[in-house]
Amino acid sequence: MLLTAGILSFILGLVHSILGEVLIFKSLRKDEIIPSHGGKLLRPRQVRILWVSWHLVTLFGWALGVILCSVATLDSINHLDIIMKIITATMFLGALLVLIGTKGKHPGWIVLTAISVLSMTP
Repeated sequence: MLLTAGILSFILGLVHSILGEVLIFKSLRKDEIIPSHGGKLLRPRQVRILWVSWHLVTLFGWALGVILCSVATLDSINHLDIIMKIITATMFLGALLVLIGTKGKHPGWIVLTAISVLSMTP
């Protein structure tokens, strides 16, 4: 059951990101990777943080999927080490996403980096 839940987390994240790109962010993008055109309603920085936040949900969902699959398939001795490595990597990737997506203007990347560093296991 845990393995199935983990696989469903991956599928959900993939569908979430694809549908977000197609249904929401495609119209807010003009020849750029990261959308920033919100018309009269949203400023560029607001569109960028919405895009980042949207994909952070996917990233975190995938991390939980990896944890679920790991718990389902590994012996219990390895669980904590694997979980901590997944958390560390996920927070670091999240920090990069926020840093790049907001051009460093949103401080969330600093906190995510700190969490990543602090959760590294020796």
